[in-house]
Amino acid sequence: MSADTRPAMDTPEQPAAPAGPTAILHAVHDPLCGWCYAAAPLLRAAASLEGLTLELHGGGMLAGNRRLRITPQWRTHVLPHDRRIAELSGQPFGAAYRDGLLRDTDAVMDSGPPTTALLAAEALGGDSLQLLERIQQAHYVEGRRVADRTVLRALAHDIGLPEAGFDHHFDALAGEPTRQHIADSHRWLQRLGGQGFPTLGLERRGQVQTLDVSGWVGRAEVWGAWLRGLLTT
Repeated sequence: MSADTRPAMDTPEQPAAPAGPTAILHAVHDPLCGWCYAAAPLLRAAASLEGLTLELHGGGMLAGNRRLRITPQWRTHVLPHDRRIAELSGQPFGAAYRDGLLRDTDAVMDSGPPTTALLAAEALGGDSLQLLERIQQAHYVEGRRVADRTVLRALAHDIGLPEAGFDHHFDALAGEPTRQHIADSHRWLQRLGGQGFPTLGLERRGQVQTLDVSGWVGRAEVWGAWLRGLLTT
């Protein structure tokens, strides 16, 4: 076969592809973790930074055989921690939580369903961080049972997610997919050398750096500025 001797055709210059995020902030967390609630403003500040993507990894702190029913002993255990969190972070704790939910001995603390709800939000293309914040507010301020599917559906609706779509993805992601997500999150926890929640790691240029956020709680604006500077180095 002879070579093609036709003159080459000029091809229009293709526009450059838009630049993707330069870094990923991995946050291993749990929706029912008080110190994750304390760190919520830090995650929101990070999510606002250009070139940084936030990925939530639900660790299942109270999922599966670790879920528990609220008891007077549990209330006595968590109240001092809640006061400390409020002092350091400025995050609010409502009377409906303190004197309502924490006295409701029929309520079950189970972080499995809210973790499934966050996965459903992501599957819908929604803002999983916004839903996490809404779940935390419902739990710690409004004293609602956020392990109940009907409550989670209402909270998803609050942030603009369609109820039918939410139900569809919730059903698809409950059970084994959620358990697999929790197992993957534990692998992230081990990779980051974390001992508990929240544990954060910054991934960029193929490397992952664990970030100690304990000194930043209550200082979201300063944290955001520090993280922005870190991204430019």
